[in-house]
Amino acid sequence: MKVTLGTLKSKGDELAAFLEPRVGVKPSVSGDSMEIEDESVREGVKPRHVKTYIKRFLFMNGVRKKYRVFVSGKELTIQEIVLGEEPEEEKEEKEKKAPAKEPEQAEEEAAKAPEGPEPEDEGAKAGEPEKAEEPEEKPKKAAPKKPKARKKKAEES
Repeated sequence: MKVTLGTLKSKGDELAAFLEPRVGVKPSVSGDSMEIEDESVREGVKPRHVKTYIKRFLFMNGVRKKYRVFVSGKELTIQEIVLGEEPEEEKEEKEKKAPAKEPEQAEEEAAKAPEGPEPEDEGAKAGEPEKAEEPEEKPKKAAPKKPKARKKKAEES
């Protein structure tokens, strides 16, 4: 099994020490790659498991958000995330949070705007957050469930 370290090659020895008890053999580190002998790997350890171990190592070192780990057959690649490119999970979180922050941002922009010949625009900006804060759709509550009818036991005579 081969692990390409990429820009993480400075921590290759630490990663090898971390993986040794988990895979059952000490990986050999050379340059920007790491080799793990398939014959001596503990039974049941698959490349997918090694990926999880690497991600755990990255998390423990505080760099998990900066790297991604890819598995292709018996080859793993640790790749640094390029600036400007965000994981999909973070994009979704920002999109969910963005609508809630818009009224605050509009208020901040209105406060930062210099008072000048256009006071009408500031009034319009100040009015917009009030409209946005009004809840148009209230979450619907589920109707309370009715108790199930119980079967009456046949009277024994």
